[in-house]
Amino acid sequence: MSENTITQAVDNIFLDLGFSSEEADNLLIRSQLILALTHQIKERGWTLDQTAQHLQQSNDRIKALTQGKIGQFSVDILIAMLNKVGMTVKVEICPKVA
Repeated sequence: MSENTITQAVDNIFLDLGFSSEEADNLLIRSQLILALTHQIKERGWTLDQTAQHLQQSNDRIKALTQGKIGQFSVDILIAMLNKVGMTVKVEICPKVA
Protein backbone atom coordinates (compact mmCIF):
# COMPACT_ATOMS: atom_id res chain seq x y z
CA MET A 1 0.00 0.00 0.00
CA SER A 2 1.19 3.51 -0.76
CA GLU A 3 0.86 6.35 1.70
CA ASN A 4 -1.50 9.18 0.91
CA THR A 5 0.05 12.59 1.17
CA ILE A 6 -2.07 15.55 2.14
CA THR A 7 -0.89 18.95 1.01
CA GLN A 8 -2.18 22.07 2.76
CA ALA A 9 -3.93 24.35 0.29
CA VAL A 10 -3.19 28.04 0.11
CA ASP A 11 -5.88 30.60 0.97
CA ASN A 12 -6.68 31.12 -2.70
CA ILE A 13 -7.67 27.93 -4.49
CA PHE A 14 -7.02 29.58 -7.84
CA LEU A 15 -3.30 29.70 -7.02
CA ASP A 16 -3.42 25.95 -6.40
CA LEU A 17 -5.06 25.58 -9.81
CA GLY A 18 -2.08 27.24 -11.48
CA PHE A 19 -3.31 30.78 -12.13
CA SER A 20 -0.91 33.70 -11.79
CA SER A 21 -1.11 35.66 -8.55
CA GLU A 22 -2.92 38.58 -10.18
CA GLU A 23 -5.42 36.40 -12.01
CA ALA A 24 -6.00 34.24 -8.92
CA ASP A 25 -6.78 37.34 -6.83
CA ASN A 26 -9.24 38.59 -9.44
CA LEU A 27 -10.93 35.19 -9.72
CA LEU A 28 -11.20 34.89 -5.95
CA ILE A 29 -12.83 38.32 -5.66
CA ARG A 30 -15.29 37.58 -8.46
CA SER A 31 -16.17 34.17 -6.99
CA GLN A 32 -16.83 35.77 -3.58
CA LEU A 33 -19.07 38.40 -5.20
CA ILE A 34 -20.95 35.72 -7.15
CA LEU A 35 -21.47 33.66 -3.99
CA ALA A 36 -22.79 36.68 -2.11
CA LEU A 37 -25.12 37.56 -4.97
CA THR A 38 -26.48 34.05 -5.45
CA HIS A 39 -27.00 33.84 -1.67
CA GLN A 40 -29.13 36.99 -1.80
CA ILE A 41 -31.13 35.62 -4.73
CA LYS A 42 -31.83 32.38 -2.84
CA GLU A 43 -32.72 34.27 0.36
CA ARG A 44 -35.32 36.23 -1.58
CA GLY A 45 -36.66 33.10 -3.27
CA TRP A 46 -36.55 34.76 -6.67
CA THR A 47 -37.15 32.79 -9.82
CA LEU A 48 -34.90 33.17 -12.84
CA ASP A 49 -37.34 35.66 -14.39
CA GLN A 50 -37.67 37.68 -11.18
CA THR A 51 -33.89 37.81 -10.75
CA ALA A 52 -33.40 38.93 -14.35
CA GLN A 53 -35.99 41.66 -13.87
CA HIS A 54 -34.54 42.93 -10.55
CA LEU A 55 -30.96 42.87 -11.82
CA GLN A 56 -31.88 44.14 -15.29
CA GLN A 57 -30.11 41.26 -16.97
CA SER A 58 -31.17 38.60 -19.47
CA ASN A 59 -32.29 35.18 -18.30
CA ASP A 60 -29.22 33.65 -19.98
CA ARG A 61 -26.97 36.00 -18.04
CA ILE A 62 -28.65 35.10 -14.73
CA LYS A 63 -28.39 31.41 -15.57
CA ALA A 64 -24.63 31.87 -16.15
CA LEU A 65 -24.42 33.68 -12.81
CA THR A 66 -26.16 30.92 -10.89
CA GLN A 67 -23.94 28.34 -12.60
CA GLY A 68 -20.86 30.20 -11.35
CA LYS A 69 -19.48 31.10 -14.77
CA ILE A 70 -16.97 33.56 -13.36
CA GLY A 71 -15.45 34.45 -16.73
CA GLN A 72 -18.67 36.09 -17.89
CA PHE A 73 -18.75 38.70 -15.12
CA SER A 74 -16.47 41.59 -14.25
CA VAL A 75 -16.01 42.90 -10.74
CA ASP A 76 -17.80 46.11 -11.76
CA ILE A 77 -20.90 44.30 -13.03
CA LEU A 78 -21.08 42.07 -9.95
CA ILE A 79 -20.83 45.07 -7.60
CA ALA A 80 -23.58 46.84 -9.54
CA MET A 81 -25.81 43.75 -9.26
CA LEU A 82 -25.13 43.48 -5.53
CA ASN A 83 -26.11 47.13 -5.14
CA LYS A 84 -29.41 46.35 -6.90
CA VAL A 85 -30.21 43.76 -4.23
CA GLY A 86 -29.39 46.21 -1.43
CA MET A 87 -25.86 45.05 -0.67
CA THR A 88 -22.67 47.08 -0.49
CA VAL A 89 -19.12 45.90 -1.07
CA LYS A 90 -16.20 46.86 1.16
CA VAL A 91 -12.60 46.28 0.15
CA GLU A 92 -9.80 45.30 2.49
CA ILE A 93 -6.24 45.86 1.36
CA CYS A 94 -3.57 43.78 3.13
CA PRO A 95 0.17 43.25 2.68
CA LYS A 96 1.12 39.98 1.02
CA VAL A 97 2.16 37.21 3.35
CA ALA A 98 5.29 35.44 2.16
